[in-house]
Amino acid sequence: MSESEKPLVHLIDDDEAIRHSASFMLRLAGYRVQTHKDGVSFLEALPGLESGCILLDVQMPKMNGIAVQKELNVRGCEMPVVVLTGHGDVSVAVQAMKAGAVNFVEKPYEKQVLLKALEEAFEQLANQSRGALKKADAEKRLAHLTPREAEVLEGLVDGLTNKAIANTLDISPRTVEIHRANLMEKLGVDNLSAALRLAFAAGLEGRANP
Repeated sequence: MSESEKPLVHLIDDDEAIRHSASFMLRLAGYRVQTHKDGVSFLEALPGLESGCILLDVQMPKMNGIAVQKELNVRGCEMPVVVLTGHGDVSVAVQAMKAGAVNFVEKPYEKQVLLKALEEAFEQLANQSRGALKKADAEKRLAHLTPREAEVLEGLVDGLTNKAIANTLDISPRTVEIHRANLMEKLGVDNLSAALRLAFAAGLEGRANP
């Protein structure tokens, strides 16, 4: 594969060390990488950029990742976005996916987790012309959930932790974990971001963000 044929990743992160290390790792994995020091400079350059996948840090000065994602939506940019969130920051990850991100990866990230997220994002980019995830298919999968599993999924859509869901439903955190594992198996997914994509495709929005 020639250099120009390799998939392109736009890496947006204000941390120069992360830009350097992540771009080095991605190039070794077979990607081309363009780095951007913040969301503002990326948006300024956007009209002239080649299409690819956007790897977007959430916590940045001037303009955070959620705001960048929303501006991409306003501009009609269809490049898939994978956001980098702080460890355990579920509510921010859910906000990002509600805003249109296709996946999220927690920092500090493992190489294989990040590469898998990018692979899924590029699959979506390839599928855009065929219409990726259909609402009817998502609704069909959600219909297999029990009422309690559906309530747990709604809690995840709201950005709640397992403990917060347990408190809301008056059940133990362990029971939430069991329902969560069961619903993910029924939905045919193996991670939270994939479950959220299905929920959003089916029309579940959760509570409005403050």
